[in-house]
Parts: sequence; C-alpha cells; structure tokens
Amino acid sequence: MILVENTVDLEGPPLDFYYINEYKPAPGINVINGITTGCECTDCPAEKCCPKEAGFILAYNKRKKLKIQPGLPIYECNSFCRCGPDCPNRIVQKGTPYSLCIFRTNNGRGWGVKTLQEIKTNSFVMEYVGEVITSEEAERRGQLYDNQGNTYLFDLDYDSDEFTVDAARYGNVSHFVNHSCDPNLQVFNVFIDNLDLRLPRIALFSTRTIKAGEELTFDYQMKGSIDLTSDSADGLSPSKKRIRTVCKCGAVCCRGYLN
Repeated sequence: MILVENTVDLEGPPLDFYYINEYKPAPGINVINGITTGCECTDCPAEKCCPKEAGFILAYNKRKKLKIQPGLPIYECNSFCRCGPDCPNRIVQKGTPYSLCIFRTNNGRGWGVKTLQEIKTNSFVMEYVGEVITSEEAERRGQLYDNQGNTYLFDLDYDSDEFTVDAARYGNVSHFVNHSCDPNLQVFNVFIDNLDLRLPRIALFSTRTIKAGEELTFDYQMKGSIDLTSDSADGLSPSKKRIRTVCKCGAVCCRGYLN
C-alpha cells in the first residue's frame, strides 16, 4: 500500500506521471531475454542453484536478508526454476513488502518517501523502475530535462553504459526517493528472467534498521548510481558534463555538492 501525504503546501502529485511496476522498454529493447531453463532445486539453495550456476553465492540468508557486499550481483530463481514461491531466493521479484508513503518535504526538497513500518537491516525495500532507453536517448532527454529543473535518469552500468532507466514519466514509488549523503538504502543489480548483463534490474536494500515514519534515501553517487545534473535534489542523470549541484540532504556528513 502506498499513501500520499502533504501537510506543507497545496502542491499535488505530478499529473504527467504514470505508475508502473516493471521496466517499460523502448522499441527495440528486450528486457526479457527468452530464458527457457532454470534450476532443478526443490529446496533452495542447492549445489546447482541459479547464483552458483552464474558463478556467485546466494545473496540471501535463511531469514531472507541480504548477505552479500555492495557491488556483487544478485541472481534470483526465475520462472522456469522448479522451486516454489516460498523459495528463499525469490525476494525482489515479489515486489515491495512494506507500506510506504509519498510525502511533501518541509525543507524544499519536493516530494519524498517514508516507510510506515519498521524495516530491518539488509531487507529488500523497492525496485527502481522506469522506461529503459539507450544512453544516447538519455543524453538527449537529459538536455531537455535540465530546462525543467529535474530529471530521473539512472544508468544501467553494471556491465556497460549502453542503457539507462528514465523514471521521469513512468516509474514506481522510487521516483520520489530523495538523495542523501548518509543514506539508509543501497543499490544492487539483480538478474531474474533476463541474464543480459547490460540490463540488470535495480533493487534498493536497507543498510540499517529504518524506523516507522523515517524517510527513505539513497546516495545518487554510490556504486550503481550516476551523477545528478539538475538543480533539484530529486533527479538522476547519466551525463557528467554539468555544473555542480548543491546538495540539500541536510546530513551531518553532507558533501555539499552532488557532482
């Protein structure tokens, strides 16, 4: 469940934003690569489970919490695996498990997102979704977005910089998550029904226990993220040829600038 709250001003949610739960690929981009095989496990994890077949360890522990370090990929069981829906290696694909609220911030950062219930350390919180476009198209859109004061472009740079996610018009609750130099969320690359290294899914996991009512944030410049270019604290962009942007996160360790 996702609520919208504004006790600050009369601003309403953006009218030109369309809520989606998964990537919306641009013409010619295939975010499902036609995988036709899966693991034979009936009780994951097993010796030949999906992560091990890809050359990595299982990302989750027995309590279904993340146990790998940032920078390592997550390989979940896919739709062709023999394991059932309760498999401990099916986490991100089940969607956001928490009640979240989109709210109007009172310090000039626009909209933000807070959790309505406690989130334990190393828990999956949400995916970053939007339109999947080429980096060339992202550069073109970024120039246009600069004139509007915000942009939401996120490079899929796990293996290359060929594709970008644009959450400006199409996205989910992650569209509203603000930057912080002291974030409580971390970016991870996830592969499920698409093993194309150029097209990972982007998942946000908690870095510590997050209390009910606390704002959710991530560092736009952490590994897996890319430079902010607009004058707003809400946007991401793949281009690195912009003027420095003042950071408004308010954290004690704030760097002062986002790029």
